[in-house]
Amino acid sequence: MALKTARPPAALPIGSPLIEVDRITKSFPSADGTTLNVLSEVSVTLRTGEIVALLGKSGSGKSTLLRTMAGLIAPSTGEVRYRGERLNGANPGVGMVFQSFALMPWLTVQANVELGLDARGVPAKERRERALAAIDVIGLDGFESAYPRELSGGMRQRVGFARALVLRPDALLMDEPFSALDVLTAENLRGEIISLWAQPNFPTSAICIVTHNIEEAVLLADRVIVLGSNLGRVKGEVPILLPRPRDRRSPAFEQAIDTLYAMLTDTGRTTASAAASAPTPLSHPLPAITVGGLAGLVEIVHAHNGQTDLPDLADELSFEVDDLLPLVDAARLLGFLEVEGAQAFLTEAGRAWLTADIQASKELFAARAVRTVPLVRTIVKALENSDDGALRDEFFLDLLRRGYTDEDARKQLDIAIDWGRYGELYDYDADTGELVLGELARAAEQHLAADTM
Repeated sequence: MALKTARPPAALPIGSPLIEVDRITKSFPSADGTTLNVLSEVSVTLRTGEIVALLGKSGSGKSTLLRTMAGLIAPSTGEVRYRGERLNGANPGVGMVFQSFALMPWLTVQANVELGLDARGVPAKERRERALAAIDVIGLDGFESAYPRELSGGMRQRVGFARALVLRPDALLMDEPFSALDVLTAENLRGEIISLWAQPNFPTSAICIVTHNIEEAVLLADRVIVLGSNLGRVKGEVPILLPRPRDRRSPAFEQAIDTLYAMLTDTGRTTASAAASAPTPLSHPLPAITVGGLAGLVEIVHAHNGQTDLPDLADELSFEVDDLLPLVDAARLLGFLEVEGAQAFLTEAGRAWLTADIQASKELFAARAVRTVPLVRTIVKALENSDDGALRDEFFLDLLRRGYTDEDARKQLDIAIDWGRYGELYDYDADTGELVLGELARAAEQHLAADTM
């Protein structure tokens, strides 16, 4: 059974602007009544005949950007246009695929696929025909009467694709659609989507996918747009001029990986205005890693004679290349590694920390953390200025909520507590929620003062 190819309005020539995001910003109210900025002056165009990947670390605003393209979230400033017309609600020309499958558990596969058609008032006979065609195309023929609980994760995500494609959308928008699947299932489904995209009767003319997976972006996309983590801005764009299917072992594929890896790890040039203001816990969030994980990365780089290619290292460890990014960010923040492009180099500080005995390594870590990690430094300074060297965690959470959600504020403080306890800068009583100044705090402060003289 073939999926009909009729599209809403007239088909646009290949390369025509389909969805235009024009200098949008997006802010959300935070718990204390201030605003949380997620996107800033972002401009992106999705054109017919292309697959675009939105690539960025966690918290870069890529999912928020995708939802503004779908018209599910209105921008605070700027505008989003579909076929040249400003959006003032849901985008009528898109189908969405979500990470969480978002299926109705009480409905069969066919009924789930028909949902969008039913909402648009499509007659029952046509709904059934189009749903069965979409189910067939996506490889679920024979499962029309099954319920989501009877399906594997990969099959449930296929239902999500069928539900989006049955609408015959101009654009298919996908929010990390493979991240909840096991590695083999995700790889198989990526390949099938690319095969469908190559068919002349594929019922959509553009795809935009959100991902944090560099290799996935290079496998799928014609263009990769990289978002920075600090107040969602576009850091750059990389065209992927490789024929499909793409060979992961080709030099061109590896070069694209290296280029994107370098963009994601690059902190960017320091502007005059940025240099004029000191980094703060809100402007420089802590990477979500443990000190043990950090030590593991530094030790591995040391074992590679103090230098390693990060994508090659990820391959050796059977990780995705982006799995190393938080560890690399932490090592750079503390001055234990330097990164040029996709190459990591062990610094003298990193070597000294790794090879020191336990107590000396704690002292070195404490001194580096107070010097380079804004949130750790803030906690130490606040405890030193308190009457008894102790403060409740709510004091710091209230400060962090000015720039983070409640959940992210807690995560940031938990990471800082872990780092500070390792360096004996402060201790934390989980029962009382109290942080208490530690034994090495004064020595770390003296070390910092000596460095700045």
